[in-house]
Order: sequence, then C-alpha cells, then structure tokens
Amino acid sequence: MPVKPPRPRLPPLTALRAFEAAARLESFAKAAEEIGVTAGAITQQIRQLETGLGFPLFRRLPQGVALTDAAREALPRLTRGFDMLGQAVQALREAQPHRPLAIAALPCIAQLWLSPRLGRLQQAFPELQVSVAAMEEPPDPRRDPYDLSLFYRDTVAEPAAIQISPDAILPVCTPALAGRLASPADLARQTLLHDAVWRGDWARWLGFAAPEAKVDSGRGPAFSLYALALDAALSGSGVLMGRMSLVAPLLAAGRLAAPFRQAMPMPDRLTLSPATGSGAHARRVEIMEWLAASADEAAQI
Repeated sequence: MPVKPPRPRLPPLTALRAFEAAARLESFAKAAEEIGVTAGAITQQIRQLETGLGFPLFRRLPQGVALTDAAREALPRLTRGFDMLGQAVQALREAQPHRPLAIAALPCIAQLWLSPRLGRLQQAFPELQVSVAAMEEPPDPRRDPYDLSLFYRDTVAEPAAIQISPDAILPVCTPALAGRLASPADLARQTLLHDAVWRGDWARWLGFAAPEAKVDSGRGPAFSLYALALDAALSGSGVLMGRMSLVAPLLAAGRLAAPFRQAMPMPDRLTLSPATGSGAHARRVEIMEWLAASADEAAQI
C-alpha cells in the first residue's frame, strides 16, 4: 500500500511570519508595526529562523539589510502561503452565524464621525453587531478581513465605494476666542493647534486665504490624534485647522466658531468602501448606504 510521507518539519510560524513581513515590506520596523510587536522582536525571530535553517536570510549592511538570493526566491511563495492561511482563518470566522460586521476607519473618523452614529445605527439594525478598528492606513483586503472601511481618499478605484460630499478646511475655535480675531493676521498672536499627520494644513490654508498675513504656520503644539487637538480647541487653548467633515456638528451646535469664512476645498473626501470578497458580511453595502445617508441628513440640518 502507498505510504504518505510525513510533512517536513516547519520552523516556528511566528518566525516565518516575521521574516515574510520584513522581506515583503523591506523593513524590520514596518514589519513590527504590521504585526504589532517591537522591531527587536522581529530581529530576534529572524535570527532564530536563520539559526534553524543554518544560513542567513538577510545581508547586514552599514545602511540596513538586504535579502539574500535564496530569501528573495522563497518570498513570493511564503507570501501566497500566508495570504491563503489568512483567507482560511477568515472563512472560519465567516462560518460563525450572526458574526459582527467589521469596520476599519481612520482614528479621527472612527472617533468623531462614526462613533456618534453608532447609537442610531444600532436602533436601525437592532440585530446587527458591529466591531470598529482604528488604523492609520486602509486595510489590505488580502490580509485584513474588514467588511467596510472609512478613510479620506482623493480618488476611488472600487466601483461600489461612496464618497461623502466635498470637504474643506478652515480655522475653528471657541466663540469667545473667535470674537477676538478680526482678520487672519490676528492669528500671529494666538496658539495654533496641529494634528501631527495634517500639520501642513495651516500653511495650505494661509497660502489660500491670507497669503499676505505674517503668521508662522508651524508654531504651536502638535497632537498625535486629531481628537486630542479638537479637545484643546474646545477648551479654548488655541485655534485648530478644522476639517468640515469632522467639526461641522460642533459648529452647528455653537461649541465651536469659524472666525473666518474662507474655507479651502480639499481634494480628498471621506470615502466608504465595502469589501468585495465572497466571504464579506452580507449587509455591508446596506450599512454603507445607511452611513452615507446619515451624512447627507447631517449636511441638510
């Protein structure tokens, strides 16, 4: 009778995963960020893998590392293997009845745009469970199993995606502080609040609305989260460059004021994109359309 040979003994999966991510991204630091560990842990895992294999996978250079020829040849198959493994695990998750609809969103969108809508979403779909993950970059559909994503995008390749109405930026602050600002030149005497990712927005707006104003656009504290910068503005600590898609409800409620009317249109817009895989949540498009409709209703108030 035929004898089936045993499968070859594999190195630890964590070590293979560390190598695949570091090789694909060409960076130990980026691999650590993707996996959610430290760069030191990635280095240790790769060294253990190299010891087990008996040969190096990276050439250590004065300015970083480079893949060996053997590692470069093996990388595409390893990547396909991990993608298939991820898809198999996702299939197991999808087999669970009434599984939550998974949403990935930019942190500021998750906190300031999506979170206020979750209560009404639950009322509209009482049987639906929702999970939300905040992340800085849109998920890779091959590795990140999310049903719906919400990010700012200039253009959209997915035909099913929905872009919310055009966006704009303009300075916002408390009404009391706004009353002391007669012209953009008065900003030179105020604290400018910055989001770390959008730090260049002050320079863009000043160049658009008040190129003659002598204001140091880089002055003032920067916050790693837009919500933190917004809290500082609400407390009267300074003037924030506000995104209309995020601060419009606060302006409508009178908690914030816009001392200047010159709003600068932005090329990127809040975009809702549904997953296109066969195992994506069955109600993802319905939920996306409800969220888009809620934005239209808010714009009409």
